Amino acid sequence: MPSRSGLRERCRAARAALTASTRAEASGAIVRHIAQSAPYRAARRVAIYWPIAEEVDLRGLLAVPVAAGREFYLPRMLPARAMEFLPLGDPAELRPNDWGIPEPAPGHGTALDPQALDLVCVPLLGFDRAGNRLGQGGGFYDRAFEFVREGHPATPVLIGVAFACQELPALDAAAWDVRLAAVATEQGLIACGDAQRRNAR
Repeated sequence: MPSRSGLRERCRAARAALTASTRAEASGAIVRHIAQSAPYRAARRVAIYWPIAEEVDLRGLLAVPVAAGREFYLPRMLPARAMEFLPLGDPAELRPNDWGIPEPAPGHGTALDPQALDLVCVPLLGFDRAGNRLGQGGGFYDRAFEFVREGHPATPVLIGVAFACQELPALDAAAWDVRLAAVATEQGLIACGDAQRRNAR
């Protein structure tokens, strides 16, 4: 199997090869699939991410009535590759971090314990149908949600977000990897193992 760095480059290239209009149309379909899913309908506290470059754009989830009755949170990167989740608030007040990713400014609302989230939409570069995720390599999400790997109750539900072209036949899981309950692509919500069958059917 190719190295993780090689797989990252392959997935980046596949995503970048999509036209802007194709990405926009696919992002809209992904938003609809998430909004219609059982985990989203049951969720009150939802973590999303602010898109950069060619990532799936989930901002359609903020539209009314899709967003009604929900609180939205964004990740903020911390030292030692840690991460916290702050209320989204006014998008105009987001500030780019050292990686150029828009995030809430320090002190913008009270950070929410990751275990208090109901649903987390997780960005990724590649995935397989076992729920293995290939991220950027920083390990931020794996650290923030290590309690899921350790067998705590299956909340929050972790749903990966990607274009269908980012699917891989298989990924070797590292000991620290946290598996996804499902992956949302423009083709629908993909079941990922037992956790998906319990929480996102």
